Amino acid sequence: MSDRNGMHGWIGTVLRVDLTTSAITKESLNAEWAKDYVGGRGLGVKYLSEEMDPTVDPLSPENKMIFATGPLTGTNASCGSRYMVVTKGALTNAITTSNSGGFWGPEMKFAGYDMIILEGKAEKPSYLWIYDDQVELRDATHLWGKTVWQTEEELRSELGVPDTIIASIGPAGEKLVRFACIMNDLHRAAGRSGVGAVMGSKNLKAIALRGTGGVSLADPLAYMEGQWEMKAKLREAPVTAEGLPMYGTEVLVNVINEHGALPTRNHQETVFEDAENISGETLTETRLVANKACFSCTIACGRVSTLPGDASSKYSVTTNPQNWKIAGEGPEYEAAWAMGSECGIGDLDALIKANWLCNDLGMDSISFGASVAAAMELFEKGVITQNETEIPLEFGNAEALIVMAEKTAYRQGFGDAIAEGSRRMTETLGRPELFMGVRSQEFAAYEARAIQGMGLGYATSNRGACHLKAYTVAAEILGLPRQMDPRATEEKAEITKIFQDATSTVDALGLCQFLTFGVGLEEMLPQLSAATGVPYTLEELMHIGERIWNLERLWNERAGFTGKDDTLPKRILEEPIPSGPAKGEVNRLGEMLPEYYELRGWDKDGIITAEKKKELGLDS
Repeated sequence: MSDRNGMHGWIGTVLRVDLTTSAITKESLNAEWAKDYVGGRGLGVKYLSEEMDPTVDPLSPENKMIFATGPLTGTNASCGSRYMVVTKGALTNAITTSNSGGFWGPEMKFAGYDMIILEGKAEKPSYLWIYDDQVELRDATHLWGKTVWQTEEELRSELGVPDTIIASIGPAGEKLVRFACIMNDLHRAAGRSGVGAVMGSKNLKAIALRGTGGVSLADPLAYMEGQWEMKAKLREAPVTAEGLPMYGTEVLVNVINEHGALPTRNHQETVFEDAENISGETLTETRLVANKACFSCTIACGRVSTLPGDASSKYSVTTNPQNWKIAGEGPEYEAAWAMGSECGIGDLDALIKANWLCNDLGMDSISFGASVAAAMELFEKGVITQNETEIPLEFGNAEALIVMAEKTAYRQGFGDAIAEGSRRMTETLGRPELFMGVRSQEFAAYEARAIQGMGLGYATSNRGACHLKAYTVAAEILGLPRQMDPRATEEKAEITKIFQDATSTVDALGLCQFLTFGVGLEEMLPQLSAATGVPYTLEELMHIGERIWNLERLWNERAGFTGKDDTLPKRILEEPIPSGPAKGEVNRLGEMLPEYYELRGWDKDGIITAEKKKELGLDS
């Protein structure tokens, strides 16, 4: 077990692996940085900022990759399962902080490490085997080309160590698909921005973990008191006690559709006529086997789904026989939207099959579905034809979705164009205005013309368009912590900044964002202080979140991004929604952005001022 260096909550050890030389070293966690950035996303961003040139090619050996846990990861804190992958995104060329749950992050802590830093590129396909203090870089040539499910099965058999937890890439990561992801526990994903492609560029197939240690708490009794209080509030909150456990994240399909905010057919419309068919209610009634929870989760929003009888074989799968399975996980709301309404597809069975494919092949289902939707609009407008696509890429064609999932992961045929992501694809084909996203990353499942705050959140998100970095839907649609008019721009700059800073802190703690539907940082604070022994205050936690957000922004500035990148597609800014409850709306980003910059302490061009850098301790 690694030396804790007198730390609690944190293990106190960083594992550094130079893939080029196969050198493996262990070093003490920087305690001062840990206090100032807490862990997870914050600490990963700090290490990356200190160690790497932001201008390097994301697929070059010079790009570093950091797997980082928080001080509450691996404790019995509600939803204390999260780890972050921090790197330069293959899709975006921006800093990315991709988050995943399951059991892999806690196992990394149990093995004795707060962070794993990967450098360089292995000479041949390799995997990393970590069993407490034993760390080895091993040959993975026999695993190269395998799907995620095959990789996990073969690695467990090969290692012969019970309860081994694995994070791996599928063929999409090996083929450097720009939105490839890293999968752990078969179905959990560090999903966005192409972290799987970065891992593939390093010839690293998997990281297998087994840990027999634990997480030390500075004050166990105070910690448990905080835990009991948090769990009591989660049991009382409608979203965490009823909505998510009963219907999963797909509970949002009908809700968002009823507000006229469900992007449909590449954002040409915002109401989907078949929303009910792909909703959480329909999934629960017809295809749900059971709920599933991540480590220490009290919500259990995961969906174990099935395709019974003829449903299992109505869409053929040619290259990946394992996907003839009749059970798997998902889809979650974002995947159901991206491959459903965004592609004009209302067949739930097709979405389930496509979701399993994305998981097994190792692709971000959001960017995949949204990129297919952009290709479908290109097809609709005659920019591409069946001569290029081999299959009619028409909106609503469920078979095309399944076919393109495989072709994209293996970069076959037109799948090679989709694998570049929709910005590069549409630019190459001369129609860049059909890309629906920010900083090369596709939007998530919320229409920015109908939900004004989400537009501001998308435009200013450091890792490209992202709903999780400022989930203003909570206030604008769900009324948490208070109801706000989704069509209004007033106060949206303030709520966006607050959500961005708070989200940064939650990611640093190692907790799941879904907790925030029932509790706030004030409920998380007692557990953090009791776990680490550091007497944080609520004001300090918000200050830490602001520091993390601004450090990411500084990193992007050094990478070449400017305030001009804080924008939205012309369709969102200038083309009114054609029908539905939000008919006539456009996103009024120009009304919100100047106020947002001012609240952030940035200048009118979106550059962080010297005064703000000094205030946050970023001026050194």
